[in-house]
Amino acid sequence: MTTEDLHGKIEDTYAEAFNGICCRVIITADDDETLQRAAYDATSTPGTVIGRVEGGIEGWLYEDATPDGRKGAILQFWYNTTDIEKFQVELSYRIRQDILVKPFTSVFDASIDPVGYIDTMKHVGHCGDGYEWEEELYGRHMIVVPIAIPDFLIERSLGYMEGIMGANFWYYSKSKEAVLDGGRAALKAIGNIEGVITPFDICSAASKPETNYPWIGPTTNHPYCPTLQNILGDESHVPEGVNYIPEIVLNGLTIGSLKKAMKTGMEVLLKHDDVLGISAGNYGGKLGDHQIHLKDLFP
Repeated sequence: MTTEDLHGKIEDTYAEAFNGICCRVIITADDDETLQRAAYDATSTPGTVIGRVEGGIEGWLYEDATPDGRKGAILQFWYNTTDIEKFQVELSYRIRQDILVKPFTSVFDASIDPVGYIDTMKHVGHCGDGYEWEEELYGRHMIVVPIAIPDFLIERSLGYMEGIMGANFWYYSKSKEAVLDGGRAALKAIGNIEGVITPFDICSAASKPETNYPWIGPTTNHPYCPTLQNILGDESHVPEGVNYIPEIVLNGLTIGSLKKAMKTGMEVLLKHDDVLGISAGNYGGKLGDHQIHLKDLFP
């Protein structure tokens, strides 16, 4: 597909993205199933819109790429505030409830040029009820938390970095196959870009900030709901022939990695016959710290 053809299927709009902070960690386990369960469970609920930490799996690691010589995964955990105390509390819930409880798991720092560090003793280490201890292991300063399946290990300091979250693009789809097959192919391609996660995978619920029910938070972006076209009439913004409008949301450590990931995913999707076009979600430039113009990704 030529650049001209690409531009013809990409709306002249932009994704609005936000500054955030991120902890990047390596988790390891004795076996693949435990590792996958810990990684998926710890990152399963995208939650910054409701004041919680959200996460994603950046990649999987072989034994020669982890501190303790076991298979591992790189996870990112994000928060959309500079309230570090709140961030470390929310992060501790993910670690304690989804990783510590899995047999023989460990957590290591994987930050890149961090701007600060979280001390994991207060909210995770003390799960040992005062019986926890510190030890130099695998060239890291670790906390050993004694538990019933001995023992959980976590690095005492986890670095946090500044990054960009909430970048996104929509793909106008004619069929379910475009939604699922096209979206999964795009996610696989994005997964090869270092430093980027997709916290919602294929997201079916584009939202807007204004709402009739403020206690819920963001609600459905009704002009882009295909089933509301007849009700909304001229207020509907769903293009002709489009039956589904899935979204892929991206968080990244740098604006460069985000743009590369967006371009990569969009290119894959536009090869699918039933993807009729690409757009993005924004709020008129009023909320986000960054505007990523889609057509600028294809000069």
